[in-house]
Amino acid sequence: MLKKCKKCGLPETYETLVFNDKGICNICSQHSHKNEKIDWEQRHKILEKLIEEYRGKYDYDCLIPFSGGKDSTYTLLYLIKTFKIKPLVIQFDHGFMRSNLKENNLRTFKKLGVDALSFTPNWKIVKRLMLEALKRKGDFCWHCHTGIFSYPMQIAVKFNVPLIFWGEPSAEYTAYYNYSDNEIEEVDEERFNKFTNLGITAEDMYGMIKHDTDLSPRDLLPYTYPKMRDLRKLGYRSVCLGSFIPWNPRANSQIISKELGWQGDQVEGMPWDLYPYEKIECSMQGTRDYIKYLKRGYSRVTQMTALDARRGLISPEDANKIIHEYEGKRPPSLDLFLEYVGLTEDEFNQIVEATVVPPHKPNFNDIEHAPKTWDFEQWFREKS
Repeated sequence: MLKKCKKCGLPETYETLVFNDKGICNICSQHSHKNEKIDWEQRHKILEKLIEEYRGKYDYDCLIPFSGGKDSTYTLLYLIKTFKIKPLVIQFDHGFMRSNLKENNLRTFKKLGVDALSFTPNWKIVKRLMLEALKRKGDFCWHCHTGIFSYPMQIAVKFNVPLIFWGEPSAEYTAYYNYSDNEIEEVDEERFNKFTNLGITAEDMYGMIKHDTDLSPRDLLPYTYPKMRDLRKLGYRSVCLGSFIPWNPRANSQIISKELGWQGDQVEGMPWDLYPYEKIECSMQGTRDYIKYLKRGYSRVTQMTALDARRGLISPEDANKIIHEYEGKRPPSLDLFLEYVGLTEDEFNQIVEATVVPPHKPNFNDIEHAPKTWDFEQWFREKS
């Protein structure tokens, strides 16, 4: 039985989690600090000063990395509505964007009136990167996370846009950085190497796969963080909007739905009626959450109920019922993923089992199947 936080229910296998002598986790403690100790009015003044420092001095006032999920959409809306900035929106298309998300994006761009660029990396390379990352770390999303955080920084250098705004700070979910430091969380190379890229740089990845591919180092450029000398020359600041205003994913999603017509979606393994706004961007989200469950004994349902528990929106008993009903089921998207990377399910299980975080022990023989989402049949298949 995993030890869990007495307040939010996060288990001991959760990244960066530690408990105090009352059984309360450090993530809960820093959320208390966020709500009780931070002077958000002062933070907003810092935000105003930061924006004015860069406004009108470049072709764009700022660059906003944009997935189309609730956080990046709210960031774009808030900055345009509050400060009337001129942003350059940059999207790294990881290869699994769903039709509803694309419609949301088009609607958002037209309603707000923004310049937007979208980059889609080579699919054949993506497949090889997913397989290697799965084998090395039990996490196939290396190409997505490194691309999302490195490619916009490359565009910032190329277009000479030194101010970059991301959405939620990592302190909302982990303790790699925390609110208690009373500092603005910088989304820089240190943060990128600390946890975004799984400890694997693009150069590392090339060295891992070059022996069985015909790739060259330039094929890994979309996943390569810009050189520090170029960023310093640019005079960049890369920050999270959530470091300046209190972040509330549920409330933010309601605002973008009302003002932009943003629509949530059904996600594999998630209760659609409770969290229609969470991680709608990716058709492989169910497989990612399934791997997390096999490795650590929890998935995104636990993370979401933990957020609600901290805010007093759900009781531990109700949270446990939701977790029991939804977590740990095999997603239909796993079949597609296995096609993409060329693995059997037994091979997949063996790889994941080697990365399990104790004291959790998965039971591969007693797993139920999750239902298909409404758009499952639309998702790309290697085998037609």
